[in-house]
Amino acid sequence: MSATPQLPPVAKLEQKTVVDLVTKGKRIDERGLESYRPIQIQVGLIEKANGSAQVFLGKSKVLAGIKVETGEPFPDTPEEGVLTVNVELVPLASPSFEMGPPSEAAIELSRVVDRGIRESKAVDLKSLVIQKGKKVQVVYVDVYVLDHDGNLIDAASMAALAALANSKVAKMEMKGDEVIAKGGQHQLPLNNHPVAVTFAKIDKTIVVDPSLEEEQVMSARLTVTIDKNGHLCAMQKGGLY
Repeated sequence: MSATPQLPPVAKLEQKTVVDLVTKGKRIDERGLESYRPIQIQVGLIEKANGSAQVFLGKSKVLAGIKVETGEPFPDTPEEGVLTVNVELVPLASPSFEMGPPSEAAIELSRVVDRGIRESKAVDLKSLVIQKGKKVQVVYVDVYVLDHDGNLIDAASMAALAALANSKVAKMEMKGDEVIAKGGQHQLPLNNHPVAVTFAKIDKTIVVDPSLEEEQVMSARLTVTIDKNGHLCAMQKGGLY
């Protein structure tokens, strides 16, 4: 999602159709202005991961995997485990995705997903402490965009949370200088279930869950993430990818 490529004349005509429909309260896929595309969630797809989930949001497809390892806490949070989120835009998912360092869009996606999980305190980071200030469990959330058909923020957020909810971790303890597993695996403790909702402004109309065609004509984008109690956890605004 680097610079948007120049669109051919046919695509420009389609863009005009999208705008004209929205101004009439309609959408190219016949949804209502406040309706989402069909959502499908599959969990437990990656056998070697602690947890995994795949989300289909319309034709957008996102896969998330969770890996839990032992590490050191951050100096300013010695009583908490570590959570890190990374989003990768697989080049096969879109002609505009390229190999190389993370694009601005990938970095934005990572930050928005991370912020929603972190600010809602969805993961009980205190439960991941093995020895205060020395050893903790580190939760890696790796998200892969496999097919881009619009609204990747919501799809990636859903996939990350579903994968976390599907994750199992071992209880760890210190024995001398070694970290060992104590008993079997248990469900990763989750305190909250944040939900990201993305809106797009097309002409003077607001639509929910913009498709790729709608993103190509939107003038602004706003994502709000709320927790299970309806409290605002995160907000992100932007324009074209």
